[in-house]
Amino acid sequence: MPDTVLDVRTDNQPAERPDGVRRRATIHDVARLAGVSRQTVSRAVNDKGEIDPGTKERVLEAARLLDYRPSRFARGLVQKGAVTAGLVIPDLRNPFFPEVAAGVLEAAEARGWQVVVWDSRIDEAREREALDVLSHQADAVMGYFKDPDDVLTRHLGGVPLVLLERGPQQTGFAAVGIDAGAGVEQGMNHLFRAGHRRIGMLDGVHGPGSRRQAFLDQARRLGLAVDEDWVVTCPEHSVAGGEAAMERLLARRPEVTAVFGFNDLIAIGAMRTARRRGRSVPDGLAVIGFDGLSLGELVEPALTTLHIDKRQLGRLAVEQVARLRAGEEPLRGADAWVTPELVLRGSA
Repeated sequence: MPDTVLDVRTDNQPAERPDGVRRRATIHDVARLAGVSRQTVSRAVNDKGEIDPGTKERVLEAARLLDYRPSRFARGLVQKGAVTAGLVIPDLRNPFFPEVAAGVLEAAEARGWQVVVWDSRIDEAREREALDVLSHQADAVMGYFKDPDDVLTRHLGGVPLVLLERGPQQTGFAAVGIDAGAGVEQGMNHLFRAGHRRIGMLDGVHGPGSRRQAFLDQARRLGLAVDEDWVVTCPEHSVAGGEAAMERLLARRPEVTAVFGFNDLIAIGAMRTARRRGRSVPDGLAVIGFDGLSLGELVEPALTTLHIDKRQLGRLAVEQVARLRAGEEPLRGADAWVTPELVLRGSA
């Protein structure tokens, strides 16, 4: 039998995106180059029977020429094998994210799935690297990403993606969000009813910034003379970061009587600075956190916080992946949101 020779022409190569970056070859590209159906390509690359040896060799040669790498997701649909999901989180040192991961692992285990966890360390380059790697190692990816949809698509390689803490208006991908507006409204209304009119915020730096906007919107609805000058950005989402940010807020607005923390760690840092500056909590400064970490119960006074059901967040992410794998529409609207609940303790 003569060797099989493929006619490789420019129009058979994977197309380039408008940014000039060559896209990842698909099963359609291989089928077109080899002159066969997608089903034949699938049988060849998955080493199935019922395929002519010459045809199989032609398909595999086309795959080599195009650098075609079938995703684990595509192979899983054919082989019905074990599902591996990738989970990308920003910071394992922040106790919020291990609790989210626990929810993902719990829900995945119930389905017989495996999970690969990637700590991006709040680094956009590592987030993209995670997508590059996991798109070849996992059947789907869940996680926290700062990049817009077009950048994520460039690194995703075609596997299903579920974004955590993104609202439906912020992405075209399937997502699971936190209703920050509802949470902030509860916290601000509590402070307002307690008589506070000079309320500051220690905001975070990653994510779409919805908590800051929700804070400013609610302050306006309550008629408070509070604007961006009452918000200090906290580069480190940690207790130490919260301490430093509270120092800056007190220097800028010494008349502040209450503060809203982007998360519980920042809020605890604010409490430490307040006490160091001679302000008792809550009489000299009321403090509210956001996340509902168990750590908040261990400080004195215990931290008032907006509690997020972090395990539910993880379970919803797995549910979204399952829907995408089944070819179903992802959850939308309130079904894909987790609403925080105000937990009153001693700090506010």
